[in-house]
Amino acid sequence: MQLLRKIAFPFSLLYAVVVYLRNVMYDQGIFSSKTFKTPTICVGNLSTGGTGKTPMIEWLLKHISSSGKLAVLSRGYRRKSSGFLHVKPELSPEEVGDEPLQISKKFPQYIVAVDSDRQRGIQQLEEKFSPGLILLDDAFQHRKVTASMYILLTAFNDLYIDDWYLPTGNLRDHKKEAHRADFIIITKCPLNLSTESQEAIRGRLKPLERQQLLFCGFEYGKEVHGPRGSKNLRDLGDEILLVTGIANPDPLIDFMEVRGINFTHRRFPDHHFFSEGELKELRSFPVILTTEKDFTRMNGHVPNAYYLSVKHVFLGNGKELLSRAIENL
Repeated sequence: MQLLRKIAFPFSLLYAVVVYLRNVMYDQGIFSSKTFKTPTICVGNLSTGGTGKTPMIEWLLKHISSSGKLAVLSRGYRRKSSGFLHVKPELSPEEVGDEPLQISKKFPQYIVAVDSDRQRGIQQLEEKFSPGLILLDDAFQHRKVTASMYILLTAFNDLYIDDWYLPTGNLRDHKKEAHRADFIIITKCPLNLSTESQEAIRGRLKPLERQQLLFCGFEYGKEVHGPRGSKNLRDLGDEILLVTGIANPDPLIDFMEVRGINFTHRRFPDHHFFSEGELKELRSFPVILTTEKDFTRMNGHVPNAYYLSVKHVFLGNGKELLSRAIENL
């Protein structure tokens, strides 16, 4: 795979030129971008995944103080439906996508919708639900909409500044587009990351004076949850099959190994929809441990499966800075 990526280097140069010119077209007003009356917060990244966008959307839903309705608009990656669709907890991941369905199940009090056309999606949300605030999931590169606030995520061990363009690397947008962010959040940091290390990253990314650079890490739950209820992670036994279909399972693997938990790992591609044969095979194992996103895609068909929840924890005063900025929108 790495060899193929190296061979594809000339194509990555062409890709970099294309995305650069596309952004110039928007910057010069040759391509138009629309601003909506409803305040919008765009959460995204410059790469193809693995920065913790869904946990960040969930963090925002938990911490935003709003008297009006909150809505989330996502593309619904790999869904088999098309157009605008209001996501309800009883729908299937194939219909609406795994991440929107996960959010809908966890936050049924909020509006979750999918539409690959972000302009049309916002228009539909405004017409049907009149939300007070819309969170745009994975929309940093979608420039047909001008958001009220931009939150750019980049992972501690995979900073966008160190990456390269598709298909050789994982960048899907130009590095210079980081200048559009109001907040640049370094995710998946060690929770004890020193001030010196934070300043070293600041020196490498060189945020603009108006930009806030924040740091956060993953915190995993102490319990696992499944169709058979909840239990302590250590009570799962020694025959655990860890199943992941996410962009970067390394933080979860590190978490398990540091705690001395025995497991075998089965890795699937990101957003993988499990076939009937795969589901049958998974049911043959004593215990399946997986991520919440993968659990959503199993859709109740693996009764011996449990998921381990994860959330962002901000270092320093990051939580207060982000919450205050959102309140002032």
